[in-house]
Amino acid sequence: MGRAPAGPGGGTRTFFDEVGGHETFVRLVDVFYDGVASDDVLRPMYPEADLGPARERLLLFLEQYWGGPSTYSEQRGHPRLRMRHAPFKVNPDARDRWLTHMRAAVESLGLPPAQEGVLWDYLDRAAHSMLNTFED
Repeated sequence: MGRAPAGPGGGTRTFFDEVGGHETFVRLVDVFYDGVASDDVLRPMYPEADLGPARERLLLFLEQYWGGPSTYSEQRGHPRLRMRHAPFKVNPDARDRWLTHMRAAVESLGLPPAQEGVLWDYLDRAAHSMLNTFED
């Protein structure tokens, strides 16, 4: 996923590289969790007293997905996103709140429109795929 033409050194550049690498994904995740921290529906889904462990998991996952380090799989194995989210009630309201906070995070990056579109398309599809109930 996310492979681009060769970079200056002749190696294949990834989407991770093209958008600014680690620093870009740290900003994305930080802005997202700043929103989650004050969200009365989403915040209770995170069991840790602070959101640090969740931030780290999302950061590692997104970096790996977009062609960065494979630390997520090395530490946690296969992502199994639906299984990992199954214990939580992800209804349309929770999904939409997640998307609202993630949209703000993506926009905060100031990416070129084509890169923003690629990133947003994935995040939007991922959020919809996590839906596991229509109950309130």
